[in-house]
Amino acid sequence: MTESSCYDVVVVGGGMTGSALALGLSRQGWRVALIEAAEVAPLLDTPRASHSVDDFEPRVSAISAASQRLLADLGAWAEVARQRHCPYSGMSVWDAEGTGRIDFDAVSMGVKELGAIVENRMLVRALFMTLADSPVTLYSGASVTAMSPSENGLRSLSLADGGSLSATLVVAADGALSRVRQWAGLPTREWDYQQQAIVCTVESTKAHQYTAWQRFSQTGPLAFLPLRSDDPADEGRFCSIVWSQDSDEARRLMALPEPDFLAELEVAIESRLGPLVAVSRRWAFPLRQRHAKEYIAEGLALIGDAAHTIHPLAGQGVNLGYADVRVLLDELGRARKAGVPANDPLLLARYQRRRKGDNLAMMAAMEGFKQLFGRDELPLRWLRNTGMRWLDRARPLKHRIAAQAMGLIH
Repeated sequence: MTESSCYDVVVVGGGMTGSALALGLSRQGWRVALIEAAEVAPLLDTPRASHSVDDFEPRVSAISAASQRLLADLGAWAEVARQRHCPYSGMSVWDAEGTGRIDFDAVSMGVKELGAIVENRMLVRALFMTLADSPVTLYSGASVTAMSPSENGLRSLSLADGGSLSATLVVAADGALSRVRQWAGLPTREWDYQQQAIVCTVESTKAHQYTAWQRFSQTGPLAFLPLRSDDPADEGRFCSIVWSQDSDEARRLMALPEPDFLAELEVAIESRLGPLVAVSRRWAFPLRQRHAKEYIAEGLALIGDAAHTIHPLAGQGVNLGYADVRVLLDELGRARKAGVPANDPLLLARYQRRRKGDNLAMMAAMEGFKQLFGRDELPLRWLRNTGMRWLDRARPLKHRIAAQAMGLIH
């Protein structure tokens, strides 16, 4: 093992959370390597201009105010702001089976915006463009094939090309099916929702008004998330949709011709945005909730989807991942100043304690929402509609809930 292949921290997985963590650690002075299985160079290409539904990436994220602050501190949000993204200032949530409705708006909360919708590829591109000016050692197009147990304070990683590297701390940011988590023997608790999420981009005849629209029904939630195109004349007629449906119904919707799919989608959103005139290619993926029973092991930590995945109905997945990044950076930053090694057991235990409870609480809330809106018994319908109407009128509590979702309070 040569000195050049030994690091303080190796981050496995260069997605939205892993690349952010690597960037933050390098700024603290740690010697950091980032391993990404995909070739990074194509991610840095200038994205094609967006003038139609087919020009947007299918997967988007709702980036909260707290996540924006983290990315700004890392120097990456300025790059996001130079690219295609859509701040939103309103959110409208309603129950398809009754009269319950809640509306949130930035003005009443005294903020400029509630968050921003960013295509995942745009966010990763911004992070890697920022990483290019950092001392992080990037292993692009590199696949990890094995990880050894911690020995003499180091873990070793083997690469598919025959190379290897070692680190005081390995951070798994390699997604929901994390191989690093599996090699570490960290079990998960998981269950299948028996649902699929359909994602695509649509064009409407009415403007989205920079509002995120979410309708709950017995078969699953439907979200219309506002997008901004590169056309100066665009008045806000593109939206990314996430439509969660029972698996059989999702397969039926995926098989529909485009005109029929648009017609059913328009009915599902209750024509809030007028007739829908175009739809991109549709994608569907199964919905599972997954949570690692432990986030840490000797010389190892999990972040983001490697630690937890939740139902997409609230769009909080990536924000939970960025909260992991923020806390781990805080703990490692203090360790750096105190001369404590990155694999310090007390440091890792504090990270787990600070994040596990919040993540479990969010997962429990998402499961509660799904159960509340997924059943049609009259008492439950009365409860959710009465509760939504009451909450919409209880402005202090409503604003507190919105502020918590934005990450402005904890």
